[in-house]
Amino acid sequence: MDPKKRILLVDDEQINLEFFEVMLTKLGFQTEKTDNGADALELVKRFKPDLIILDNVMPRLSGWEVTKILKTSEEYREYAETPIIMFSAMDDVKDKVEGLELGADDYITKPFNFSEVLARIRAVLRTRDLIHQIERREARIKVAEEIAQRVLGFASGLRAPLVELTADAAALEPECGAARPFVERTRAGALRALGGLDALDAAVLELKAEADSLKKDETALPAIKTRYRGHPE
Repeated sequence: MDPKKRILLVDDEQINLEFFEVMLTKLGFQTEKTDNGADALELVKRFKPDLIILDNVMPRLSGWEVTKILKTSEEYREYAETPIIMFSAMDDVKDKVEGLELGADDYITKPFNFSEVLARIRAVLRTRDLIHQIERREARIKVAEEIAQRVLGFASGLRAPLVELTADAAALEPECGAARPFVERTRAGALRALGGLDALDAAVLELKAEADSLKKDETALPAIKTRYRGHPE
């Protein structure tokens, strides 16, 4: 994992902000911090964090409200998949469930142990990296499928005139006189081209079958995101 990940820290307790900023910076992370939810939303656009550490109880906008805006607002659609670790002093199952259902990736109760928080940060970032890898893989498979379809279409378009040319050459061959060597070469060339198209079709179909097999083995991304966030399926 690239240690230069960007982490946005949002907490109305300055001591927590300063502590996390110092510790995470020492570990190689880039950090930005703010003490309220409204400024956090502006920082998301400017800083584009890889992860948000978000206190729940804050002035102006609570952590729940910030999470809901990030996950559902059209204005923040491009940031909707940014993972969130939510902090709260309230150790209540209902509060934790509500935070997770809003889209938070993890929920930690204060007071916290930094070693545990760091382990959770790294776990959430690993999960995000894994999802990005799967997204890129799916995009490559889609491109490969589109290329295969275009190649097959191109080959199909060439096949009909080559077959026609081969038939015409065969019909002309007995009566072509001095031009017979040329007609024979034309027919032989057309047959070779047809053979090449057959080989191309076979290779493309093999690659397409491999791509289809990879797609069958994949787990849908929404299911992966749900499972790693700890939500019920």
